[in-house]
Amino acid sequence: MSVAIINTTEVQQLLDAASGLSSQTGDTRAKEIVHRILSDLCKTIEDLNVTPDELWAGVDYLNDLGRAGEAALLTAGFGLEHFLDLRLDAEEALLDPRKGTSRTIEGPLYVEGAPMSKGFARLDDGTEQGKVLIMHGLVHDINGRPIAGGIVDVWHANTKGLYSHFDKSQPPFNLRRRIETDENGRYEFQSIVPSGYGCPPDGPTQALLSTIGRHGRRPAHIHFFVYAPGYQKLTTQINIAGDPLLHDDFAFATRDDLIPDVVERADPESIKAKGLPTPFVEVEFDFVLRPASDPRHGVVLRRRAAVG
Repeated sequence: MSVAIINTTEVQQLLDAASGLSSQTGDTRAKEIVHRILSDLCKTIEDLNVTPDELWAGVDYLNDLGRAGEAALLTAGFGLEHFLDLRLDAEEALLDPRKGTSRTIEGPLYVEGAPMSKGFARLDDGTEQGKVLIMHGLVHDINGRPIAGGIVDVWHANTKGLYSHFDKSQPPFNLRRRIETDENGRYEFQSIVPSGYGCPPDGPTQALLSTIGRHGRRPAHIHFFVYAPGYQKLTTQINIAGDPLLHDDFAFATRDDLIPDVVERADPESIKAKGLPTPFVEVEFDFVLRPASDPRHGVVLRRRAAVG
């Protein structure tokens, strides 16, 4: 049997006290958020008749999630990171309808401090056998003007779907670089085609996804931060066309304009022009930055990152 007590004076006073609204000290914004979350949780308990066993199972799950360090992974898997992108898209469309490159999620595996190169960088160390990837293009503004001195901060997984720093078998900053665009706004890098990956199969994120009938896998992709003074910082990624999970990403990060053509280059002229011994695949992709016309834009997101 379910009873309704959420709107009683006693419960409302409890929520005010628990969230700090009854206190004269503390952060007003934090109190507002905590009060809303607690109120919504109590309403959920009441509406769905959540049992004490179910509540404490949830508490145990949060403890497991924290011990595994997978809170950011679950945030992406629940679509919250994509939801933030959709809200920013809507805000920007009201401020300025001119469109730059679509944003999409950062994910939890960025590492600060990757080596910097000018114009070109090689991301891999040459020890892993994989298909060679050459990616290049322009960084320009919404009017087509090239942006010299912009930064293309790139990172991706290896052929096993693993990221350096988190995978200790890889050297530091493997498959991670920062590239400063040249005087014509151009960037280029050589790497290997990455593999998609999945949540740790024995971790709490996959356990919860399995409980609700979902998989926890991502298609092959390459992450980017792209930024320059006077422009919004772009957080985005491209997906590798042809991946079977291209439109079934558990993190909801695929966007149609972020799926560039992947061109096979096996002719001797192309191979020689790049100074390579074998065929390779080529991706051409331009990044279009919007002006930082609003003080909220172009600011680095205050999100904790690993430091190399």
